[in-house]
Amino acid sequence: MPEGDTVHQAARRLHTALAGHTVTRSDLRVPKLATVDLTGRTVLDVTPRGKHLLTRFEGGLTLHSHLRMDGSWRVYAPGERWSGGPGHQIRAILGNAERTAVGYRLPVLELLRTADEDKAVGHLGPDLLGPDWDPERALGNLLAAPDRALGEALLDQRNLAGIGNVYKSELCFLLNVTPWLPVGDLPPETADRIPALAKKLLEANRDRSARTTTGRDRPGQRLYVYGRRARPCLRCGTPIRLGEQGDGSRSRPTYWCPTCQQGPTP
Repeated sequence: MPEGDTVHQAARRLHTALAGHTVTRSDLRVPKLATVDLTGRTVLDVTPRGKHLLTRFEGGLTLHSHLRMDGSWRVYAPGERWSGGPGHQIRAILGNAERTAVGYRLPVLELLRTADEDKAVGHLGPDLLGPDWDPERALGNLLAAPDRALGEALLDQRNLAGIGNVYKSELCFLLNVTPWLPVGDLPPETADRIPALAKKLLEANRDRSARTTTGRDRPGQRLYVYGRRARPCLRCGTPIRLGEQGDGSRSRPTYWCPTCQQGPTP
């Protein structure tokens, strides 16, 4: 499940493979881009912004992609077998003499003028792993809607960019509150911890292949609550519970410990 840390890893792989090289193969397999040909253009850089990827080309063009739940970018050497999924799931191919980047199941793929990137990412809050990170602004965004459930507020990329469903559940556990607790009911000292704790978790995992919030590397113990339904809490031993949380447009699986976390539940 792509979150801010894995998107930054994807951007780094793509930047290493594409930046500074001239595109020799271009195939964008979405209807609105079917006639676009980027061959002959040099890739300038690949930049992450929250959960978004911006691949910039000479001539002032940017290919904007978003992975959402199932998307991925894979990089292959010449002659290497492509293994990211069946061919009908490929949405983008960008190749040069040394590497080929293949985008699978990309729900968002659009070509913009680089000067117009804000149309795609200008709504985002401070990026937890980006140069624009501003903890005070992020906290202010979260507190601006005191009646909103904390889990929903953390997932809202307009508040702060980079948190997905995994980090939502893990952050709430580390804060000792349920994801359904209204933001305005957080003790001030707990609310103040959110920006620094969120940044710490994502930074700790930005270079890791296996995400962990516990500091443990053993399978089944890398995360405190996410994906651990009915398993004993690593802190108190109470079985972890699973519920659904959403803003009315989409529900997401949400994990919590009924002993360690205080607040309303489904």
